[in-house]
Amino acid sequence: MTGMTQTQPDSSQLDLQAYLQRIRYAGDLRPSYPVLEGLHLAHATHIPFENLDILLGRPIRLDLESLQAKLVNGGRGGYCFEQNLLFGAVLQALGFRVVQLAARVRYRTHRTLPRTHMLLLVEVDGSTWIADVGFGIEGLLLPVPFRSGQEVRHFAWTYRVIEEAEAWVMQSLRDASWMDLYAFSLEQQQSVDYEVANHYTSTHPDSRFVRTLTVQLPTPEARSVLRNRELTVDNGKTVTTRTIVDDEELLEVLAETFGLRFESGTRFRFRDGA
Repeated sequence: MTGMTQTQPDSSQLDLQAYLQRIRYAGDLRPSYPVLEGLHLAHATHIPFENLDILLGRPIRLDLESLQAKLVNGGRGGYCFEQNLLFGAVLQALGFRVVQLAARVRYRTHRTLPRTHMLLLVEVDGSTWIADVGFGIEGLLLPVPFRSGQEVRHFAWTYRVIEEAEAWVMQSLRDASWMDLYAFSLEQQQSVDYEVANHYTSTHPDSRFVRTLTVQLPTPEARSVLRNRELTVDNGKTVTTRTIVDDEELLEVLAETFGLRFESGTRFRFRDGA
C-alpha cells in the first residue's frame, strides 16, 4: 500500500467491547495477521449479510453510531457498506493500516455494473490482504492475500485475486472453474463515495436489494442463504434447497437460522420469483 493513505473514520462512538461480544471473539487484539484472521472469521460467521431494512422501508445509514446500534447492539446484520465500514473502523481502532476500496460486482452477470461493493485493503506484518466481511454469497471467511494468482483455501472454498489490465479481480473456485466475484481498483474511497453508492443500492428500483430479500450466513461447515422464500444450504460439495411456505415460517427461519428476530406479523416487500 505504498503511497496510499488510510481513511480515518471517527471512532469516538465505537464500543469495541460490545463489538467483540457480538462476534464472540475473546482472543488477542494486537495488530498481527493471526488477529486479523480471527476477527475476520468471527465477524463473517456471526453478523449476517442481509437487506431486510430496505424491504421494510427503512433507510440504510452509514455513520458509525448507526452501524453499531444496528449490527452490534441491535443484533442485526447488514450489507457490504454496513459490514465493511464497521469492520474497518474496528481494525483501525486496533492499529491496523486500512484502505477502503470499491468494486464492480461480476457474480452471475455479464453486464458492467456500477461500483456498489465495498472491500478493505489491510496491511499487517509486512503483507497486504483483502478483507471483506460483506459480500454474502461466495464471500470470504478469511482474508485473501493481495498477490496475483495466489490461491487460498477457506475450509471448503478456494479464492484468489488476479490482475487484469486496469483492475484486480476476486475469484472463487467452483466446480473446477474460476468464477469472478468482483473487480476493483486501488483508488481509495471516501465516505461520500459510499453514501452515493448506498443510495443507489438501497433505493433504485433496479437494485437487486430493492427487489429481492437476501439473507446469508456462512460457517466453516456450510453457507445458509435465504433468497425470497428459497432457503439453500451449501457445504461446498452438495447444495440442498427448500421453499418457505408462508410469511410466518419466513420469520421462523430468520430467527432460527440467522438469529434475526422480528415481531409476528412483520412483512417484507419483495418480488416473489425475482
